[in-house]
Amino acid sequence: MFIRHPSAPSIDPRIVEALSQVCTSTLGHLRDYGFPRGLTPNVRPLKFVGTAVTVRLPHLDSTAVHVAVDDLRPGDVLVVEQSGDEQRSCFGGLVSFTAKTRGAVGAVIDGQINDIEEMSGYGFPAYSRGISALTTRIAGIEGAINVPVSVGGVVVKPGDVVFADSDGIAIIDPAEALDLAAVLKRKEDAEIPTREKIAAGARISDFSGAAKHYL
Repeated sequence: MFIRHPSAPSIDPRIVEALSQVCTSTLGHLRDYGFPRGLTPNVRPLKFVGTAVTVRLPHLDSTAVHVAVDDLRPGDVLVVEQSGDEQRSCFGGLVSFTAKTRGAVGAVIDGQINDIEEMSGYGFPAYSRGISALTTRIAGIEGAINVPVSVGGVVVKPGDVVFADSDGIAIIDPAEALDLAAVLKRKEDAEIPTREKIAAGARISDFSGAAKHYL
């Protein structure tokens, strides 16, 4: 069975601007949810913030990826669930070329990727389970576009904010993204004078509160 829903509205450009100035690891100091596990980037450094366009595949069949990638918009991030198949690649050179040509800013694949040198040559950033020559097929079995998917243990809904950098990926509800970005910016700005004090001889364990546990 094939399912195809329209893409969700693109996220507010202010969200892209605000989150582009902060780090995913800063968010990791504040919450434990929303971080897909087990995925690594095809290149570092990287950073992208965009709108989730989701795809769910039935293991072998990547028909839905080829349909979805044709309709990507500037600022989109392709997010693919492979129904637990972590061995095959559904995302290679021509698919990444198409995504970049359409204006997508990145991809998150809960499976493997291939044509890594070609993809790197395009400068297209992607998170995945790794690299494999074993690929999916256009089998016409089933697939779903713009439905909730599970990637790295995290549910991703169409239109969610995909916030990625060299440290990892965070999935954020657009409704909270601007407020959250402001919190992260304040936290990172507060570290600037702390670094200066540490450089002058202060102790990080005093700032963090770790020292009191060893009195």
